[in-house]
Amino acid sequence: MAQLQREIPSCLGCGSTVRMRGIVYLLTSELFGTSLALPELPIRRDVTGIGLSDAEAYASRLSARLGYRNTFFHAEPRLDIAEVPADSPERYDFVIASDVFEHVAPPVSRAFINARRLLKPGGLLVFSVPFSLDPDTVEHFPDLHDYRLVEADGGWRLENRTADGREQTFTDLVFHGGPGSTLEMRLFSRAGLEREFASAGFTGTRFANEPYLPFGIVWPEPWSVPIVTRAAR
Repeated sequence: MAQLQREIPSCLGCGSTVRMRGIVYLLTSELFGTSLALPELPIRRDVTGIGLSDAEAYASRLSARLGYRNTFFHAEPRLDIAEVPADSPERYDFVIASDVFEHVAPPVSRAFINARRLLKPGGLLVFSVPFSLDPDTVEHFPDLHDYRLVEADGGWRLENRTADGREQTFTDLVFHGGPGSTLEMRLFSRAGLEREFASAGFTGTRFANEPYLPFGIVWPEPWSVPIVTRAAR
């Protein structure tokens, strides 16, 4: 039980983490009314969905059984959740965004709005980000505008020119898994997430902190648990 931590692989078969299994548990429970292991998924091509850089541990199984497609920011098939194509509205029954939105350049509200635009009315968003229990989300680079990452002296810095022409330099950057698109732009708060979901047109938001031992899912802390919410009808 002590080894069941959010980001440490703990399945000898597929290498999944508690977060990955939590995503599958919530997706299947919400779509089919019961939790299903991936090999138990029915073949339902009519149930359409999209993933944002989903883990291969579950993405390949979902694409084999559902009308699901995984997408990426820097590789094909591409999708930038901050710039959703105009021909995409209300196409999907579900969207999975697991530990993605903390990397979206500000303003992050557009990513929440675009996730809502992708979903059919009543469509499901299965979502996770690291978050705190503080009152507000902390933006690390609130005036980000024209910026670049520079590697120097064995580390990285962010150089930014604000919209009003000010030059900024940031060091002590936080990356999740490597430099580039994995730069942490913010630390969400639970209250801030609730406001973003409501403002973007989601309803019934639930922070899913319940354990599910058959899938090896335990959340010992009340922060950074996965979330499910639905596009308002």
